[in-house]
Amino acid sequence: MNFDLNGFIQQSSRVLNITHKPKQEEFRRMALVTALGIAVVGVIGFAISTISALLR
Repeated sequence: MNFDLNGFIQQSSRVLNITHKPKQEEFRRMALVTALGIAVVGVIGFAISTISALLR
């Protein structure tokens, strides 16, 4: 396997040039969506756990 360090550095600098710090509204929206996703996964896990406990 041959690793192209110069190509990696160029790609990394390109990514860093187009990224930006999110504004407060954008950050809050991302945090809300993430929290809702975690909550949904938790509720699904709790439901599966409860159903499996009831079926024993």
